[in-house]
Amino acid sequence: MASPSRPRKRRGRIASALLAVDAWLDSSLYEIGFKAREFWEAATIFSRRFRVKGWRRGIIEVLSEGVTMGAGGIVVLLALAMPAFEITAGDWRAQGDFAVTFLDRYGNEIGQRGIIQRDSVPVDEMPDHVIKAVLATEDRRFFDHYGIDVLGLSRAIFENVRANSVVQGGSSITQQLAKNLFLTNERTFERKIKEAFLSLWLEANLSKKEILQLYLDRAYMGGGTFGIEAAADFYFGKSVKDLNLAEAAMLAGLFKAPTKYAPHINLPAARARANVVLSNLVDSGFMTEGQVLQARLHPADVVDRGEQKSPDYFLDWAFDEVKKIAKPGQHSLVAHTTFDANIQKAAEESVEFHLRQFGKEYNVTEGAVVVIETNGAVRAIVGGRDYGASQFNRATKALRQTGSSFKPYVYATAMEHGFTPDSVVSGGPISWGGWSPHNYNGGSAGNVTLITAIAKSINTVPVRLAKDHLGIGPIKAMAEAMGVESPLEGHKTMVLGTSGMTVMDQATGYSVFAQNGFVGSRHGITQLVTRTGEVVYDWTKDAPPSHRVLSEQALKYMNTMLAAVPVIGTARRAQLPNIVVAGKTGTTQSYRDAWFVGFTGNYTAAVWLGNDDFTPTNKMTGGTLPAMVWQRLMVYAHQNIDLKPIPGLDHPFVDPEVAAKAEEAAQKNAEETAAQAQAERPPVLSSQTTQMLREMTKAFQTAPVLDAPKAPETLSAL
Repeated sequence: MASPSRPRKRRGRIASALLAVDAWLDSSLYEIGFKAREFWEAATIFSRRFRVKGWRRGIIEVLSEGVTMGAGGIVVLLALAMPAFEITAGDWRAQGDFAVTFLDRYGNEIGQRGIIQRDSVPVDEMPDHVIKAVLATEDRRFFDHYGIDVLGLSRAIFENVRANSVVQGGSSITQQLAKNLFLTNERTFERKIKEAFLSLWLEANLSKKEILQLYLDRAYMGGGTFGIEAAADFYFGKSVKDLNLAEAAMLAGLFKAPTKYAPHINLPAARARANVVLSNLVDSGFMTEGQVLQARLHPADVVDRGEQKSPDYFLDWAFDEVKKIAKPGQHSLVAHTTFDANIQKAAEESVEFHLRQFGKEYNVTEGAVVVIETNGAVRAIVGGRDYGASQFNRATKALRQTGSSFKPYVYATAMEHGFTPDSVVSGGPISWGGWSPHNYNGGSAGNVTLITAIAKSINTVPVRLAKDHLGIGPIKAMAEAMGVESPLEGHKTMVLGTSGMTVMDQATGYSVFAQNGFVGSRHGITQLVTRTGEVVYDWTKDAPPSHRVLSEQALKYMNTMLAAVPVIGTARRAQLPNIVVAGKTGTTQSYRDAWFVGFTGNYTAAVWLGNDDFTPTNKMTGGTLPAMVWQRLMVYAHQNIDLKPIPGLDHPFVDPEVAAKAEEAAQKNAEETAAQAQAERPPVLSSQTTQMLREMTKAFQTAPVLDAPKAPETLSAL
């Protein structure tokens, strides 16, 4: 039997050990705390040496806040710039090995895209005066800054403020290259941040010579040319290596505004701009006045290329289409397109005419148009007013809210779900999950038929249809089935057009109504042919067949409703004399975007007007300027062609009274247009001259008749 004293001894030893550990912990913690207090006291005493008082303390506080805010700003800027850096991950140097020559619908060459810089000349082989002319005008301190010229930017701001207008640009060549390579011409704060960061990235990854080479090879130079070598050949019929100083100055002047100063369009303006470049050479110290004198006295002449504008927006879109359908290894091609130069000219003229006439009144600066023939051929694309100023294609790339012009997709879905134009729906107030949309005039419409609701553009009716009968999913599916490629939001506000869509999407979607309910026929390329003549793509054989998305009954109902809009609805300014018109207007919140998308039996056209920076217009609606642009364009497009009926309409309208109103309104509109043209026609003669001619005419009429002299009997009598 074990002795009871052994467990007690063991427990005593354990207790002693625990007490020892506890004592060690207590003493260690005390020592740590003591040392920490000692260190903190020493640090505090040391920091007091840097403490400032009085006015110095104010400066330190401001600097501290500035550092804090600067650090936060850098984090924000980096977050905004991250998407831009993702672009550089790919093979951004590659132009793509496509070289495509484009022909219009009649076989005439309209331009080229792809490797237009195929004969690019190295910077070292270019004449010295060419490089100096570019640098003196675009970026004098190019070799002294690191992507962003702070001094140059400050100078430009000062000069612009002093002149109270934009007379100098502050972007460096590196910044312009960053925009050309990776970005668009959208005037947004986010784009400028990306441009700045990408400029620094380019400077870190490329030499100055490489940056200058890329800039000279890829800048748009007017006339459908990209790169200074292509421009030298187009304007002067020679290589950039053979340019004299006067020619170099003219080309250097194109970088700022290639369309405005294109010498084959406006030679006097190009020569005036070249003279500014010569002055820049002298002001920058690159040359003396004596060295540029001969270039001033003998300005450059250009090769006569005619005044035919290059359809650059159409070419950009068609080039993307070629890259989609071309087969691997077949990249040197001739593309036969659907382009119609006459319709393109009419579309550009209509946009420019109305923006010049009414742009200031409505505070609107930009427009875009797409015209599609009923067979699906894209005949014209207006992506903006000036391709030289901005190559951003507003017709195919800009996502703008559509407003009420989205409603036909809602009503088309309703027609497929058993509704008719005579179906009655309440147009009274409605709330949907906290959202309470209002009608344009702010009032209640009461019970209305769907044809009245779409003609009068009543907002609450399509919202009620979506909420109580259709749902958002089927409406979204219908729009996508009709050819809308832009990403549509699945939010309930989509019913009133809050999702962004392109002008091309709108023209494609509405063309379904003109094409008897079928989709899939839109195209811009009819054939692709190799340089040896081999046909590698034929739209009639290789394109997927079109298919029906609207039933015949739904199509008839929709075209009946849309044909009422220009007669009793919001698009009366879009009426055409003796031609049935159907379509829909659209106006977005705060009047930022205005649309008219309409069609006849022959053509569908979508018109958008607005501002690039999303500033509101001056209460411009789709039924005003966009409808007027559409009408002027379509009057021209329907001249001397066989008029086709709108599918599903045996008569222009089901109601004879509505048809009579349409004819009367169209005739009145035609008379008003003729009267306006007469009023705008400038007088040829002054009133005083006219009165004098009238008096002379009256004097001749009242003068007595003189007896005619007798004829001589023989020649000798003369």
